[in-house]
Amino acid sequence: MTKKDKSEYIIQAVSHALDLLEQFHDDVDELGVTELSKRLKLHKNNVFRLLATLESRGYIEQNKATENYRLGLRSLELGQTFIKQMGLLRQAKPILERIVEECNETSYVAIFKDGYIVYLDVVETDLTVRVVSRVGSRLPAYCTASGKVHMAHMSEEEVDTVLPKEMKAHTPTTITDRDQFKAELRRVAEQGYAIDNEEYDLGVRCIAAPIRDYTRRIVGAVSVSGPSMRLSEERMEKEMVPIILRASEDLSTRLGFHK
Repeated sequence: MTKKDKSEYIIQAVSHALDLLEQFHDDVDELGVTELSKRLKLHKNNVFRLLATLESRGYIEQNKATENYRLGLRSLELGQTFIKQMGLLRQAKPILERIVEECNETSYVAIFKDGYIVYLDVVETDLTVRVVSRVGSRLPAYCTASGKVHMAHMSEEEVDTVLPKEMKAHTPTTITDRDQFKAELRRVAEQGYAIDNEEYDLGVRCIAAPIRDYTRRIVGAVSVSGPSMRLSEERMEKEMVPIILRASEDLSTRLGFHK
């Protein structure tokens, strides 16, 4: 008797429920039954049943004022459990705290996923003017420092696979030419760090370096973000580069990486 393909064991109702949960991402806060029905290509009655089931377990909740639905506390709890289980984050926290002590700018740890950068944890500056926290956000990798760090160590074929066909310009400084971007990745690989020069958000600069584990793979990136008015090119070069490279080396060592 041969083993069945795993796809034969998929329960359609569970799959639909997960599809529904996955509609709440990035800047999507709330969705109504009609919109969910269109997105999922399911009848409204089916969507309502899915919502009622998920709501009864705390994964979805209804905003009584708008009658739309949003993620519930149980979804947050699951995400937090996942984060706590990751050794990367346990080791990263003191490093992020040290970065903030050294430069008083916001520090992050992020991972690469399907062409996007996902920010997992943050330690914020105590300065009044700061970058809005990106924890939980999923940003296009090509216009972030953490994304460039990951892509700089991919093969050209891998880069072509994860780059979107159209590299959208989020700001006037976003690199949208593929050849220019690949040249940027070569520079990042040589110098060991990447800079986001207001390429995703105007007025925000970021510097990132890779995190490696005992297998020598890049498993994440550590970064510092701040308003461009504070992160001048001179400060980035003289102060931030040494800080981020030291953080990268120390965090990688904690994960078992040896040169």
